[in-house]
Amino acid sequence: MSDIIQADTIGSALEKAAAASPNETMMIYDGKEISFGEVHAISDRVACGLLEMGFQKGDKIGIIGLNQPEWLYTYFAAAKIGAVVTGLSVRYRDSELDYILNQSGTRAVLSLATMGDMNYVSFFRDFREKIPSVSEFIFMGGKGFEGSFSFDALMNTDLATDALDRAKASVVPVDDIMIIYTSGTTGTPKGAVITHRSQLASATAQAVHTRVGPEDIFPLALPLNHVGGITCGVLTSLLGRAKYVLIPVFSPDEIVAQCAKYRMTMANGVPTMHVLLLMTESYRALDHSGVRLVIIGGSNADATLLKQLEEAYPKARVMNLYGLSETSGMVVMSPWESDFDMTIQSIGKPIGPVEVKVVDEMGNELPPGEIGELCFRGDAVVKGYHGMPDKTNETFKDGWLSTGDMGLLNEEGYIFLKGRKKEMYIQGGFNVYPVEVENVIAGHPKVAMVAGIGVKDEVLGEVGRYYIIPAPGTEPTEEEIKAFCKERLADYKVPRQIVFRKELPMTPAGKIMKSALEKEG
Repeated sequence: MSDIIQADTIGSALEKAAAASPNETMMIYDGKEISFGEVHAISDRVACGLLEMGFQKGDKIGIIGLNQPEWLYTYFAAAKIGAVVTGLSVRYRDSELDYILNQSGTRAVLSLATMGDMNYVSFFRDFREKIPSVSEFIFMGGKGFEGSFSFDALMNTDLATDALDRAKASVVPVDDIMIIYTSGTTGTPKGAVITHRSQLASATAQAVHTRVGPEDIFPLALPLNHVGGITCGVLTSLLGRAKYVLIPVFSPDEIVAQCAKYRMTMANGVPTMHVLLLMTESYRALDHSGVRLVIIGGSNADATLLKQLEEAYPKARVMNLYGLSETSGMVVMSPWESDFDMTIQSIGKPIGPVEVKVVDEMGNELPPGEIGELCFRGDAVVKGYHGMPDKTNETFKDGWLSTGDMGLLNEEGYIFLKGRKKEMYIQGGFNVYPVEVENVIAGHPKVAMVAGIGVKDEVLGEVGRYYIIPAPGTEPTEEEIKAFCKERLADYKVPRQIVFRKELPMTPAGKIMKSALEKEG
């Protein structure tokens, strides 16, 4: 393992990596290896192009792209001149783009020209009047409309060294680098304002903890507009000078193709991704003996899936990862010294200079063993929500982030996650956390995925409704699922309603979107 790069801004982190390993591969895309030196040089040119447009420190650029080099060239270019990236998804349409671009006051949009049946050129040509703050449109992969810019031209801007050096010198650690909007699982998206310091704090802690180094390589399918892709993936590997294969959009077949070509050392993803890969016969048939570390994060991982991962990767350590947009990335991981039984039960311990506490509804700190809301404090915690002072004051108090996640600490400092505060329902006077029931249901051999919510009931107030995707080739019944739960749970936790589905609504980050299920009533 090499030394982890220490830097106080993201631009300087790339510069140090390029100086240390100029010709070493940073990323692989579509069969092409791109070095640290190339990314540094190209992002310098993109930065100069933005300066030519009149970009100033604090100006925002939204990116609508897949996991592709252009996304990262722009991210690093923005970081170098103090500009801010507004995280956008290729899945966003009129209402999301209207809200986020206006709420953030984004100045420019870099977008794919087309994707599938979506023509972004014609869309933005007609949509411009609804997003008045956006004055520049830059398109990649095709010709734009009159007055728009080409990313190819931006990428080949002549270097203006003096202007670029002045812009770089103005960037300080507390400057913003990204606004990442929450996935919308619980209502109106809020834009978490991530700084150079907060993103580097999370990435540095993860790089140190996972012992990442130049010998590591992994497929990166988590979207770059979320912390899972940009912080836990790109920035963490940059600090350790590891390399990754950019997967444009999550696809088991594409990951199989890349894993067959490169001997991967890490497997990272949210539970949904791991489940779908383990359900893919060609992926299971691959030689995974080179994988040293499996990381699962983003939402609750059930015991059954963790055991399947341990079996699928015989020489790997399986670790949980917990983080939020509001923590810029990871803040909790499974310790190396914990045994697998503890990994099944606990999401781990805080990593790096991060504090954790559990509080009751009045904000009083609770002792070990009692369930309350998880709160974190440290450099990785973001400064607040963009343009939302009330929400910021409600969520961030005295440097502490109120996560909305319920959990408890034991005497050794391990964190046990119990689910979202707003997801808890009261069935017949008893508190029920869906995640506990989901973990049991997920252990049924005929269940591939499960998501639970509370719904109104005239007699009990609320009852649990659980949506299930059956495992391939199986046809579970409501009766056998309930019987399975009765053997393993208190009677008040047993689901009253079971709904079988072929698919479930997902957020762009790959999590099950419970807010969409709740709207079904």
